[in-house]
Amino acid sequence: MKNNLSFEKEKRIRELRWVEQVSTLLDSKFKVGGFRFGLDPLLNFFPILGPITTFATSVLLVLVMFRNGVSSKAAVKMLLNTIFDAIIGSIPVLGNIFDFFFKANKRNVKILKEHYHDGKHEGSAKGILTVLFIVLLTLCIFLFYLLWLFGEWIIGIIAH
Repeated sequence: MKNNLSFEKEKRIRELRWVEQVSTLLDSKFKVGGFRFGLDPLLNFFPILGPITTFATSVLLVLVMFRNGVSSKAAVKMLLNTIFDAIIGSIPVLGNIFDFFFKANKRNVKILKEHYHDGKHEGSAKGILTVLFIVLLTLCIFLFYLLWLFGEWIIGIIAH
């Protein structure tokens, strides 16, 4: 039993080290002057394929962390970082600039370390998911309202 636990611990350490290495490659591997950047902003210069590749890699990193015992709260925070990075990063020009400064994978490794070393981000993600659901629902209602107003405006133009 002790040998099995030792193997599991070594496996977790290997996988978490791999997560850190890939995060560094994506976010801060290269240095020009005093500025660090990784493959993430460079790959985003290739439309569609670049952002999909970096997003998929970032999600894979979160899944590896989750598989190694990160709480659902920490995993949701990491996924939100990754999704935010992917959405803003997909905006032409602005997204390319954004990707040089917002380092989602490094932020996720920080959450991981805080989870394991400081005991932060423990527990369920229900609170975060509830707030996110309410915000998205409110946004959808607002957008439907704007669409309704736009439709009335178009009908008013056509009717006159």
